[in-house]
Amino acid sequence: MGAFVISKRVNGAYKFIFASRKGKPIFTSLTCKQKSDCEEMIQAFQTQWERFTLTQSKASGGKFIFRLTKDGLVLATSRKYTTERLLQKGIEEITRSIAIAEVLDFSDQETIFPDPAMVFAEEENS
Repeated sequence: MGAFVISKRVNGAYKFIFASRKGKPIFTSLTCKQKSDCEEMIQAFQTQWERFTLTQSKASGGKFIFRLTKDGLVLATSRKYTTERLLQKGIEEITRSIAIAEVLDFSDQETIFPDPAMVFAEEENS
């Protein structure tokens, strides 16, 4: 099952990715000013998937991508895929699991992965 992962950028804006069941990003949202915008977009993707347009294209370097749009506005862009078959597998993953994907919110954490040096220092002091 895939998952939506909400995070906060360094500039204070929010974004989310949709990751495969193996943890690989499939697509990344546009930047949102409010976390609630991410949550609303995720809700719409999960409940109204058929209302979005998925457009496939070839990116620079010959790789393949897709964009998710609604009313002409690009809401998310896929990662770059090396082959058309891998692109199709990414799209299949979305259609199979988007409605039941869990939402993981890491936006309140300063950093998802702590600095290893800090972790070791804390262990030495305890």
